[in-house]
Parts: sequence; structure tokens; C-alpha cells
Amino acid sequence: MHRMHVIIAMDPHTIAQGARSIKDALVKNLELAGLSNEIKVVETGSLGIYNKGVVLVVFPDGIYYTGVKIADLSEIISEHLVKGRVVERLHYRDIPEESRAEEKAPRFGKQLRVVLKNAGIIDPESIEEYIAQDGYEAYGKALTEMKPADVLQTVKDSGMLGRGGAFFPTGVKWGFAAAEKAKEKYIICNADEGEPGTFKDRLILEGDPHAVLEGMCLAGYAVGATMGYVYIRGEYYMSIARVRRAIEQARKNGLLGKNIFGSGFSFDIEVREGAGAYICGEETALIESIEGKRGEPRDKPPFPPSVGLWGKPTIVNNVETLATVPQILLKGAAWYKSLGTESTPGTKVFTLVGNINNPGLIEVPLGITLREIIYDIGHGIPNGRGFKLAQLGGTTGGILTSEHLDLPFDLVNLRSIDAGLGSGALLVVDDTHNVVELVQNFAEFFNHESCGKCTMCREGTGRLVELLHKLTSGCGAESDIALIERLASAMMKSAFCGLGQAAPVPILGCLRYFRDEFTALAQQKRQQIPANA
Repeated sequence: MHRMHVIIAMDPHTIAQGARSIKDALVKNLELAGLSNEIKVVETGSLGIYNKGVVLVVFPDGIYYTGVKIADLSEIISEHLVKGRVVERLHYRDIPEESRAEEKAPRFGKQLRVVLKNAGIIDPESIEEYIAQDGYEAYGKALTEMKPADVLQTVKDSGMLGRGGAFFPTGVKWGFAAAEKAKEKYIICNADEGEPGTFKDRLILEGDPHAVLEGMCLAGYAVGATMGYVYIRGEYYMSIARVRRAIEQARKNGLLGKNIFGSGFSFDIEVREGAGAYICGEETALIESIEGKRGEPRDKPPFPPSVGLWGKPTIVNNVETLATVPQILLKGAAWYKSLGTESTPGTKVFTLVGNINNPGLIEVPLGITLREIIYDIGHGIPNGRGFKLAQLGGTTGGILTSEHLDLPFDLVNLRSIDAGLGSGALLVVDDTHNVVELVQNFAEFFNHESCGKCTMCREGTGRLVELLHKLTSGCGAESDIALIERLASAMMKSAFCGLGQAAPVPILGCLRYFRDEFTALAQQKRQQIPANA
């Protein structure tokens, strides 16, 4: 029995800062000090702390150390692990003391961790540690005490909305597939996270892969599926490795396979690696990719719950959606509905990025305001700069300004200002940035990522880049602004899929709130050109 645990965050960010070398050195130093039987070193996923170097947490004290170097280890061992004295120069105090609510969801200040309840607590490569945190209990409950229809109804009653961006009711989607008569049905976890600034699904997979697998198993049981696929973009090396390890552990423990625990339910899961195409985040393009075809969206209808992978009924859910399902089954629909707001129950995981003092991975109850996220959780904007705008939901997300700082986050409020929760990125922009240059950068990304299937997206994104470049390079005119607006509006109405339809959203949002910056560029450059030139 170990008297202390040292948890080290092991994700691509901290690994790049030397986390593996520090872990190895810590283990060796503890051996040399004769403390290996007293203190255990454990890897975990992301702790949600970024730009702070390597992060260690000492339990049961709950002390966080950031910016840790190999040279600091001897002091941490001699002072804290032996004498119980905190090394103040490394102590990170921006993590409030953890308290557990009655439902056992850890709270960190104004955060409420449901999806991230195990993040930074368990070793993500240990199924035993997941099980010790009530892991697979919901799955066992479903197989032994509930019929598939009961699982489906619980998810419907919870009011849960899918967290992939569209926020379609999860139980309703599952119901479509459950009603289909087919011998083969599929569950797909969409982990093709291509939205710039969005990396929350990667950190969920790396920090708690079994939660996602359990959610897939429950979805499979509810709709009568026989097989599941986790579609992960190929650059997510750690996510792929940890999910594959979790699948092997689940199989070894009889949680996947034929006639699971004698229930008559058979279900297995495999990983499919994507090639990094943004368009494959769209569910039908993702299905095409799994089938070995070029990743382009399909005509709809029919929709995947009726005709999906290999023509069979298929449910495609986001990582965050599936990781939430076990908690709903374990604690009940009423519990979940008590979180968030009436129209948008539950929590939302965000990657808080941009001009923010405390960037990272957060999970908050819906109904929270932008002001609370920026100033209470994010600790404000660096160098005392003023807040200019926030883009909510990724690069295709809507624009929020200072007039929206106190608007509660839920779908009703956000849709009233043409915004949404989207993919889970929250970009904070300070008053040093020009919005025309900002949206030009976005337009260039979408032009690069367009699959080219439809004319409006293929040609429209390129034309938007040209028009915005004219303004920023000093060759634009006010007539270009009107053309940008007309083209963007036309793309939203006529592009084939969500890429072309959503690419103009930030442009139109910035025109709505910061039109004077577009006009100033056009007029400034016009004034520099002689009238008779």
C-alpha cells in the first residue's frame, strides 16, 4: 500500500516538454532514495493545464507542480515527499481545492466535471483504475437489468443533445436506428477532430478511453448494433495507441465479443485511422472513408441511421457524446436534466485558447456566461488588454462581442444571435487584432480543406480568400465588401455540406459587429490611390 501517489500528465503537449524523461528520472530517484514501496508514480491524461510545462500532482495532498524539470525532482522528493513541505516556487495555485458533490462529480471552481471526471485521476491505460471509478457499471446494469428499449428511453428522457456540433437529440437519433430491421448495424465514434483550436476529443480519448468504449457498447445495445468503429485522425498517435490498448483490455475482460456475460448481446470495436481530411468530420464523408472511398459527403436523405456504413443502419456520435452516456445510465435521466439549462441540459467540454491567461481543457455546466469562462476560469486576458471578441464552436463558429459577455450559454440564447456551441473550441481575441486579417486566415483554411465536390464551396471559398486578400493588401474597395457578403450568404444557403455552409459564418459575424474595420481598410487604401490613376 503506497502512502502517496505522484501523478504525471502524459499527453502530446507535456511529452514535448520532456514528461517521459522526467517520469523515468522520478522513478529512478525514488528507487535510489528507497521510497519505491511508499510512493507510486502514475501516468494520466491531460490535466487541462497548458503552457505550464510538465505538470505533477501529489496525492493525497492535491498539490500541483508546473514547469517541473529534472533538476527539480530531488527537491520535490526531499522536501515534499519526505518532509511534507510544499515546494512553493513550483506550486501551481490556479486549481481550486477539489470538492465532490453528492453525485460524485469533481468540481474545480466554476467547472463541473462529468465527461472529464476521471481526467488527471486515473491511469488511462489501466482498465482496473477505470473500473475502480465505477467504470463499466452502467454497461453491466444495462445488460443485466435493462432491455435495449429501456436504455434508449433513458437517453431520450435525459434530453441529451449530441456534442458533435449539430446538437441533434441523441436519443432520437438512436431511435431511428433501433427501429430499423437489419441483421447488421454499426456504431461509429467520430474522433476526426479537424477544427483548428479544437482538441478536446483527443484529450478525452487520451485521458479516459474506456468511457468512450463503454458509451459505444451502450449505444450498440440500445440500437441492436453488432460492431463499432472509432474513427480517429491519423495524427492522433497517442489517442490511437490508448484506444487500441483499451479495446484489448475490454476484450480480455469479456466486455467485448460474443454473447457478453451470457446476455445474448454480441459487440466488438475496432479503430480506423483517418488521413487528416477536415471534410471527414462530416458523418457521411467519414463513412465513405471507412469504406475505402474518397472522403466526400453523400446525398441525404437517406440518413445514416437508416442507410449508413455498407448500406446498414449506422449511428455516428461524437467522442464527448459517447463519453457522457455511461454517466446518464448510471445516475439517471433526471440527474442529467438537472445540469445545465432546460433547453440544453448537461455540461460542455471546451478547449479555451487564444489571448487568455489560463488556456486549457475545461468542462462547464451549460448556462454559464462568457464572462465567467474568460475571467473566472481563464483568469482574464494577458497584459491587461481589452476583450474584442470570442469565436465559439471552432473556426466555423459564431462571433460573440462584449455585448454578449453575460449571455448564458445554451442553444436558445446562442441561436438568437446566430451562434452555437459547435465543436467545443472557444477562441478569445484581444483588442490588438484586426478582424479582417483574422477571417482571411479562416477562409484560407476552408479553401484548403474543401473537398471540391460542390461548386459553391470549391469556388466560393477561393473567391472569399481573394476578396479578403484584396482588402488586407491595399487593393480593395467598398464594393468588395458587398460582394463578400452576398457570396457568403449564398454559400450558406446552397453549399452541399456543412463545410461550405459554415465556412462563411465567422465572416458574416465579423461583418455584423465589426463592419467598420472592413470599411476602414477599403477607404484607407482608396484614399492612397490618386483619383486619376
